[in-house]
Amino acid sequence: MRIDRDTFREILDSITRNRSRSLLTGFGVFWGIFMLMLLIGGGQGLKELLEKNFEGFATNTCIAFADNTTKPYKGFKKGRAWDMNYDDVDRVRNQVGEVDVVSPIVSFWGKTAERDDNTFSCSLKGVLSNYSKIETPKLYYGRYLNEMDIAQERKVCVIGKKVYKNLFPEGGDPCGKTIRIDGVYYQVAGVDYNEGNISINGSADETISIPLSLMRRSYNTGETIELLCFTAKEGITLNDIIPHVREVIARNHYIDPSDEQAVTMINTQLMFGIVDSLFRGINFLIWLIGLGTLLAGAIGVSNIMMVSVKERTTEIGIRRAIGATPRMILSQIIAESIVLTLTAGLLGIVFSVLILSGVELGMTTDGILKAQFQVPFSTAMLSALLLTVLGVLAGLAPALRAMNIKPVDAMRDE
Repeated sequence: MRIDRDTFREILDSITRNRSRSLLTGFGVFWGIFMLMLLIGGGQGLKELLEKNFEGFATNTCIAFADNTTKPYKGFKKGRAWDMNYDDVDRVRNQVGEVDVVSPIVSFWGKTAERDDNTFSCSLKGVLSNYSKIETPKLYYGRYLNEMDIAQERKVCVIGKKVYKNLFPEGGDPCGKTIRIDGVYYQVAGVDYNEGNISINGSADETISIPLSLMRRSYNTGETIELLCFTAKEGITLNDIIPHVREVIARNHYIDPSDEQAVTMINTQLMFGIVDSLFRGINFLIWLIGLGTLLAGAIGVSNIMMVSVKERTTEIGIRRAIGATPRMILSQIIAESIVLTLTAGLLGIVFSVLILSGVELGMTTDGILKAQFQVPFSTAMLSALLLTVLGVLAGLAPALRAMNIKPVDAMRDE
């Protein structure tokens, strides 16, 4: 559809003459696209905030721990207490081929870390070097624990963000400096800035990690482990291997393999799947509500354009009488509808972007943006294209009616 300069001037004149009607026509479209962009941006920001809670945590992790038995087995009564041990780690690693990483944990809560006059209450966690594949550290300084630290029982540690802020208020690289826990001095090897809220036995920013071998000797924990974390190999779901892992552990302790409470498994892959499904549903509702609002606005545009055509019957009849073709009338009405919907829609996009920018400013701490609430550029362009299509559809019925107006009928109407 080609619009020349004169036709475009006539469109602007028509919109200007009917300013109040034009404002009413565009408000529905403005409100529809405004709400759609706000919902999309808000949903995107909320998703990022939730994903930050999972930041650094492997999505295919399962956490196993011991609980009292609920079923009798081979002469043992139910209600028996038991503990996992390092044999379970070796058995799972060697007998379950679908398992990728197996990492035990021993931890203590409420420990006090000290440095000079600074103290901080934290959790102390003994881990292996491969634990970084379960809960990936976000190292700000230094390095994570390695195999040599474990083998040689080195007195080194990786501290969380809050531990670092409280023990080293002066800032700077703390690596090589020492802190004290229960009278034992540890050399800081790294600082973990991971702030994810999905952490095992304590928040990552309040945790001090030391070699598991050192924890075992220093605190005389013996063969007992608190948790056993493992991940599945690529392409394998945890639900497929959890029964096998439970059976391997249960067999080692004379526990019924079907006793799910005795060998409790927390499947984080299932949790992540629930979150993904939740946001897919939210995105569907956002688009459903937004498109419904836009459609209502387009219907409003069509109705008001229909009224405009009826009021301009004489004008259209005179134009037909002096030589205007039906194609020219059709082009003008549809173009007027497109201009109204596109202008109102683009204003709605701009206002929504401004509001979302304000939300982002409120979500910025220490110059770091917690989550991005802006609408992707591709989504904005898709919305503009959708507005153009809606403008064409909204103006189609009034344009067809205008085309059918005959000069004689227009004069009679006058």
